[in-house]
Order: sequence, then structure tokens, then C-alpha cells
Amino acid sequence: MRNFEKQAAQGDILITRIGELPANIVEETKTTANGDFVVAHSETGHHHVIAAPDVNYFYAANDDGAKNEFVSYLKVKKDTVLRHLRGFDTHEPINISKGLYKINRQREYTAEGFRKAAD
Repeated sequence: MRNFEKQAAQGDILITRIGELPANIVEETKTTANGDFVVAHSETGHHHVIAAPDVNYFYAANDDGAKNEFVSYLKVKKDTVLRHLRGFDTHEPINISKGLYKINRQREYTAEGFRKAAD
């Protein structure tokens, strides 16, 4: 398991410690059957997840109020672990200590515009 101070990456997501949460966020309440928040959906079903009881999870809202697919935030209430749900060739779990974090989903530019990078 990995620890970090300011920034860490797990596959196609980047986690950055921040000082405060921005105003344009919406709290997510939907969890998986296991009680986890899906921090980043994988196109193959091998999601990046964090235990819901330990965090408040927020997504950034676009100007029209729609969910921003590339930016989300965590308020970690007690030390927890970000896990990648794949039984093979998995990304190493990351310890996340109490605090506030911004999560950026990697994206790539195409002629049609930005799209999520495949993990």
C-alpha cells in the first residue's frame, strides 16, 4: 500500500490534497452494494472505490448544473484506502489520510472534444 503527502495517481485518476472545497460541488449519496463510493468508473467494470462511511464524496457541477465527469472531491473523515477492483494487474491501493482532496480523471483530446482516458 502506498502513502502520499500532496499528490498520488492510481491508473487514470490523480488525487491532490487541497485546503478547502470549492462552492460548485454537489454531494453524492449513491453507493455500491458494498457501501463504497465509485471514485472513477472503469469501462471494464474494474472501478476505483473508497469506503463510504469514511468519506463525503462530491462531484463538480458544470455551469448548467450537470455532473462534471472529470472532477470530484473527497472529505475524508478518517484514514481510509482507495482500492482498484480488479483481481489481476491491479493498481496498488493508496492510503488516504483525513483531509480534503480533489480528484481529476485523466482525459484525452479527440476531434470530437475531450473524452475519458481508458484505464
